Amino acid sequence: MNWFTKTFTSSIGRKIIMSLTGLFLCTFLVVHLVGNLQLFKNDDGVAFNVYSHFMGHNPIIRTVEWGLVLGFGFHIYEALMLTLRNKKARTHGYAKWEAKQNSEWTSRNMGILGSIILVFLIVHLYNFFWRARFGTPDPDINHNDNLYKVVVTSFHQLWYVVLYVAAQASLGYHLWHGFRSGFQTLGLNHRKYMPLIKNFGYAFAVVVSAGFASMPLYFYFFTNEQGALKDGVALTVKHLTLAFN
Repeated sequence: MNWFTKTFTSSIGRKIIMSLTGLFLCTFLVVHLVGNLQLFKNDDGVAFNVYSHFMGHNPIIRTVEWGLVLGFGFHIYEALMLTLRNKKARTHGYAKWEAKQNSEWTSRNMGILGSIILVFLIVHLYNFFWRARFGTPDPDINHNDNLYKVVVTSFHQLWYVVLYVAAQASLGYHLWHGFRSGFQTLGLNHRKYMPLIKNFGYAFAVVVSAGFASMPLYFYFFTNEQGALKDGVALTVKHLTLAFN
């Protein structure tokens, strides 16, 4: 076994891979969230469908997708290997007492949180990515695939809304611990800057998870099955708009 293989199959090596892939995936979350905010435009999904068409047909984006696949793959695999190695390396009695004394709840349950996110990811990819690439969605007025319609239909199913929101809560806790931990693992933990990184990580976790969770809640509670605001909601928005103008 050469030094490279030995290094990146060790615990510290696996943690470095976890940190690099995790921070890389954070950039994806930001881009994905900003793009999905197009769902809130009151234009029958035109802006969101334009965004989806661009993401699905731009050759640069399609190439970057392979990086995302590798990033998710390595992150999941290394997380599994670290979890199994940690379980083997400690006795049950010691682990129960020591973990509660010296680690946060999020740190002790990263495996559970990650598993919830993984289940959601599989369902989510099938529901949107698979349909977009291999299905035949109806066209919108601009002849783009009407993925907005797929979103609206999905977000009016209670089980999917519950799964989506639970996954975003898990993602928030996952980021809450993982963002700071990633910088620490890479040695970027200077005492002068670590409080800033820690607080930024907390804010990032809340904003990203709340941003994604707001989408299914918005469609389920405030729109009809066509994605338009319900009559009562539309009237309230109109009155608020007039009040502030």
